Amino acid sequence: MEQESLVRRTNEFVRAEVVGIDDEFDGDVEAAGGDELRVRLQGAARDAGLLSPHGPVDCGGLGLSMTERAGVFEAAGYSLFGPMALNINAPDEGNMHLLDHVATADQRARFLVPLVRGDWRSAFAMTEPSPGAGSDPSLLMTGATKVQGGWVINGRKAFITGADGAGFFIIMARTSGEPGDLGGATMFLAPADTPGIEVVRHIGTVDRSMIGGHCELRFTDVLIPDTGVLGGVDEGFRYAQVRLGPARMTHVMRWTGAALRAHETAIRYVAERRAFGSRLADQGMVQQMIADSEIDLAATRALLLNACAELDAGGRASLSTSIAKTFAAEALDRVVDRAGQLCGGLGVSRDLPVAKIAREIRPFRIYDGPSEVHRWSIAKRAIRSVTGTAQ
Repeated sequence: MEQESLVRRTNEFVRAEVVGIDDEFDGDVEAAGGDELRVRLQGAARDAGLLSPHGPVDCGGLGLSMTERAGVFEAAGYSLFGPMALNINAPDEGNMHLLDHVATADQRARFLVPLVRGDWRSAFAMTEPSPGAGSDPSLLMTGATKVQGGWVINGRKAFITGADGAGFFIIMARTSGEPGDLGGATMFLAPADTPGIEVVRHIGTVDRSMIGGHCELRFTDVLIPDTGVLGGVDEGFRYAQVRLGPARMTHVMRWTGAALRAHETAIRYVAERRAFGSRLADQGMVQQMIADSEIDLAATRALLLNACAELDAGGRASLSTSIAKTFAAEALDRVVDRAGQLCGGLGVSRDLPVAKIAREIRPFRIYDGPSEVHRWSIAKRAIRSVTGTAQ
């Protein structure tokens, strides 16, 4: 009952406090006020008892498990600004999960607590410009050199979500080996005002709802004390797995909410619009499109909950999260695309929310691993399980 109440209250809050602002500014978070808007909406969510539902209880969150998050995150995702309002946006949500599992007591107090409370935003700096790390993290080129009492980091990063205005960064840097090696990475915690950290530029992308943008960074002789090492030296890739699977699934949760809004908008439209002597909703072709979207939504939720149950049981869930992410990214894109088609001219206009949702959801097929990379990984696992080889 408590879980149902939380989902209901999230639905009510998002519709009353967030959707109108989202629609007024066409999902453009900077035009809507950026961090000022975030602080205001998170204050309202805090007053409603909804802030950081996934955050650890000892840091001020509600402590929801992965399975328990699903309905709440979907309800928040009904508005493009809803996840920001509840402090469950990427990358902050994934960074909270990582810090909760890996950070020392001092790191929790310094970085995790203010993140859960909404005092700070954060960024996860791993992706690099070519020929550095992208879909293949082993190509990591940013380097960290050991010095007395700490490490000095030099390198470049790209597509770092939320970087502009972040309070701190989690930086993935190579501490041993060469680009292409499967190990040798370490994660570092760095306050954003650390000398040598530079936000070079915003990389223009089609999506506009992610606060802090997707940025290019430069690290020049960034000195991080030994206390800033997150997890173990040379074990960054292993610790990153703690974040990876859950972050894929929370993306699915949020985007399911957005796709649902587009789908419901289309249903309301075809139920009222008449053409060729009947309501559009009474035409067989339209009904098939609606049914296909219902199936895609149901299958997405089923795969999501299966992966979440595996994560809650303590498994890495690498395969199940990869399958769920790949299917969801494409299925939810189909749902939104059908919604736009059903709404006709209005489906590509600002008069309805469908067009902006289509704009925002399309990158999900690339973010957190392109569908093609996930398929490659899934196929390799299948071949290995049957033949005993990776060929």
